[in-house]
Amino acid sequence: MNKNSNTYQILYAAVMVLLVGTVLAFIYMALKPKQNENIANDTRKQILSALHIASPDDAQVKETYEKYVVQDLLVDHEGNIVDSAKNVAFDVPMKKNVKLPVAERQLPVLKSVMDDGSVKYVLPIYGAGLWGPIWGYIAVNDDGNTIYGANFSHEGETPGLGARITEQSFQDLFKGKHLFVDGQFKSVAVLKKGQKTTDGAEQIDAVTGATITSRGVSDMMADCLAPYEGFLKKLQSNGGTQCTAEATESETNDNQPE
Repeated sequence: MNKNSNTYQILYAAVMVLLVGTVLAFIYMALKPKQNENIANDTRKQILSALHIASPDDAQVKETYEKYVVQDLLVDHEGNIVDSAKNVAFDVPMKKNVKLPVAERQLPVLKSVMDDGSVKYVLPIYGAGLWGPIWGYIAVNDDGNTIYGANFSHEGETPGLGARITEQSFQDLFKGKHLFVDGQFKSVAVLKKGQKTTDGAEQIDAVTGATITSRGVSDMMADCLAPYEGFLKKLQSNGGTQCTAEATESETNDNQPE
């Protein structure tokens, strides 16, 4: 075949594209499990941060996570446990989940036991900032009311402004705040300094110069935590023991032969 002909050049280009595409696809598939594990470990670190557990070395992230996060739960909007299989809460795609009507959402709960034996429940949240998605984890005491810790992350907020939601000093403002006022669910509001809530909800000061991102955090918490009202009220009425009892029963039933 004439190497200077158009046919040869087209065939040559097609073969090279096919070869390069095949090699890239092989590399992608070979690296994908490692990439997925890195993403999972980053999520585990965020959850541990909400529990005020220092970020471990990469090689120990999973081990540390499994030490403290002892059970995954899915609950419905009435607070009933619907699943307690391993990783069932960890694997919920929050980006898609929050777009569903409340009654159709999967509500993940990560039950954690601390070194002192106290129990915390970590609830994932997801919303929108100024330039893109923001998300986080809220750890609640077993009284079903008091926030134990918070962790926030973002995709593209402005460094020094909206990106400051990831700073520990901002996240620590949520510790000790309450999600119920006089028995009514009232998500913690993030407002400009000097502003006051109109519904009696507890509040913290917004990040200076990042009004939209701060409002995004506030809206995200309200939208994502409100569906847990039934679950949190059950914790309040059962002293934090309802989850363990129901989950144990569920697991026992799951292990029965069909």
